Amino acid sequence: AGTPHQSKMAAVSDALTAPVKWAQRADSLYVTIALPDVKDEKIELTKDKLSFKGTAGGKEYFAELEFLKPVNPEDEGTKWKCLPRSIQMVIMKETEEEEFWVRLLKDKVQEKGQCSIDWDKYVDEDDEQEAFDQSNLEGAQGFGGGGPPGMGGMGGMGGMPGMGGGPGGA
Repeated sequence: AGTPHQSKMAAVSDALTAPVKWAQRADSLYVTIALPDVKDEKIELTKDKLSFKGTAGGKEYFAELEFLKPVNPEDEGTKWKCLPRSIQMVIMKETEEEEFWVRLLKDKVQEKGQCSIDWDKYVDEDDEQEAFDQSNLEGAQGFGGGGPPGMGGMGGMGGMPGMGGGPGGA
């Protein structure tokens, strides 16, 4: 009889690690799961972690990415879309910082093996930062409250009065 640890691993061991590309701006991350024609995708985002499971080319893939710093899954700017050649997402950082993150993940070794810089979207933090081109994210979906249905996110946080420019508020 195997130890409980082994049987737990068996579920994931058949799945392959999904390749991840990323780039950043002061306020956000652009994360791409570089797999074509993903099916049955399951993506969860918390402030510390992105979890992905899905099938591509008849094989199962997964990614468990524990971020270096907190992100904001509730932000309306945080969204993802499954495209023909990849799954792309913009993830808002919890705090906009002068300095870029030194890396995406807490775990340096995992990052080296699984993540690469998305040079198409890369900018140097000293350069003028243009926002990410999000034209291919038209109609993308948000990550929602993150909890199982019925957990009902943080009630009362939506549309706080006095926030945002209402009519005539110049």
